[in-house]
Amino acid sequence: MKALTVGDRAPDVSAAAHDGRRVALSEFLGRKAVVLFFYPKDGTGVCTKEVCAFRDAYEDFVQAGAVVLGVSSDGEESHRRFAERQNLPFTLLSDPDKSLRRAFGVPKTFGLLPGRVTYVLDRDGIIRHVFNAQFTADRHVVEALAIVRQLAAP
Repeated sequence: MKALTVGDRAPDVSAAAHDGRRVALSEFLGRKAVVLFFYPKDGTGVCTKEVCAFRDAYEDFVQAGAVVLGVSSDGEESHRRFAERQNLPFTLLSDPDKSLRRAFGVPKTFGLLPGRVTYVLDRDGIIRHVFNAQFTADRHVVEALAIVRQLAAP
């Protein structure tokens, strides 16, 4: 499993969303930057803090021309309940077989925990930023928003 890095083309993965749709990264090519954040589990303390930080900054991402997608191995129903409870305006993707994690090479923390990694893709699907930090949920939003704003600048 090779971890993807800045400058790599993101794979065109697709997954089931919490609202029943199937979402593919290729849907956004040429139209929007993509913030794709992988988190370990719905409803846990740090994960809830992270998704709520993305929720609270969501309009800033939209204004900068980006779509936000969260990914964990939880199922669609768990994601639906989590999104509803936290009033999330963005899509959560289900990765029960961990194929999305493998495609991006998201590492495990301490060899055990599913990693917490955020990728920012430009409109061409090229990875422009990778931020990997298991326990600093807020930094994922700060890092991603700064890069999205740079990408949106003329």
